[in-house]
Amino acid sequence: MATLGLIGSGNIGSTLARLAVDAGIDVVLSSSRGPETLARLVEELGPRARAATPAEAGAAGDWVVVTVPLGAIGQVPAEPLSGKVVLDTCNYYPQRDGQIPELDAEETTTSELVQRHLPGARVVKAFNNIFYKHLASLGRPPGADDRTALPIAGDDADAKTAAAELLDKLGYDVVDVGPLSEGWRFQRDTAAYVVPYAADGDVGGAGAPVSADKLREALAAARRYRDMQ
Repeated sequence: MATLGLIGSGNIGSTLARLAVDAGIDVVLSSSRGPETLARLVEELGPRARAATPAEAGAAGDWVVVTVPLGAIGQVPAEPLSGKVVLDTCNYYPQRDGQIPELDAEETTTSELVQRHLPGARVVKAFNNIFYKHLASLGRPPGADDRTALPIAGDDADAKTAAAELLDKLGYDVVDVGPLSEGWRFQRDTAAYVVPYAADGDVGGAGAPVSADKLREALAAARRYRDMQ
């Protein structure tokens, strides 16, 4: 039986845990505050879920989702993630994470920083560009006319294939944006970030399905800040 390990169990992490359990995937959740703080969520999720330390969640996962504030990425244990397919949901918010000069200068991307911290892992950028409530509501079965697409980026082709398999199980199609260096196309404040999945642009309201073609249009419209000067 496949297992999803979660390092971080906030809004995105807990949403992914619910989607995974509904899809018949076992989940191992973790939090920086300790496994005991996840007791209520584990009880809600049922017998397919258990709480553990971040290292244990990383070791247990066939896929591992790292969903922590970018400023806390240094606390993610690297050794248990060696060789693992790691899906990175991190976004850069300077007011929360502190200033990161490389990102401010657009010299790298968030997921490239995560890959640097996890040199043995096979990092795929995913799940960072959608509001967690929309992630919870927009999943559809394969072949559904209103199935929503999410972007991924990564440097390892096999890891991206594995990530796409997970997204498919959770109810989503995939648009492969290319290597991690292209992950900026769906980072914060780009055309593909959050708003396309919001009905009438109301991010806090209902979700709106986004086809692969519509997502590709948004990704193509992305511009770096330096190019808009």
